[in-house]
Amino acid sequence: MDAPDEQTSPFGAVTAQTSKLQRQYQALLDQSTPHVLYRWIGTVVFLVLFFLRVFFAQGWYIVAYALGIYLLNLFLAFLQPKFDPSNEALDNDMEDGAIGSLPTKQDEEFRPFIRRLPEFKFWHSATRAIAISFVCSWFEVFNVPVFWPVLVMYWIMLFVLTMRKQIQHMIKYRYVPFTIGKARYTKNSQ
Repeated sequence: MDAPDEQTSPFGAVTAQTSKLQRQYQALLDQSTPHVLYRWIGTVVFLVLFFLRVFFAQGWYIVAYALGIYLLNLFLAFLQPKFDPSNEALDNDMEDGAIGSLPTKQDEEFRPFIRRLPEFKFWHSATRAIAISFVCSWFEVFNVPVFWPVLVMYWIMLFVLTMRKQIQHMIKYRYVPFTIGKARYTKNSQ
């Protein structure tokens, strides 16, 4: 008795379709990579639509709170260097030159800022989280009754405290995670 061909079996057909959809999705992501401003504008519009949904439906505050915590976590990872200079376990390897570090003295060699979470992954994760939250806001099972002002105040306190800690870390180790205000060199400038 012959074994059924992999492509003619139902599992093979589902696998082929899934693979095809994954390739198309990856192609869309690859095409959107150079369009940073348009990607972020679309994400912000999607986030505003989600918050309008929560506002007009008067519910799903816990979903919005979870989204806010997740976006804050992504933002902190975006701001942090890949190799944290405050980590004592890495300090020994940094002294040996095994791992790149940020310069802390004037005479040290410049090393570029490498993010823990690159911009594209930050955008992709944030957009996926907003899409998942938007879908969750249409199911009553996620509409947990909570007193939303407490969640808002708690999120604001969490944001202020974590950003204060992050800014102190940036000042202590003298790094700026943004390229705004830094010199840019083009082909025409000589």
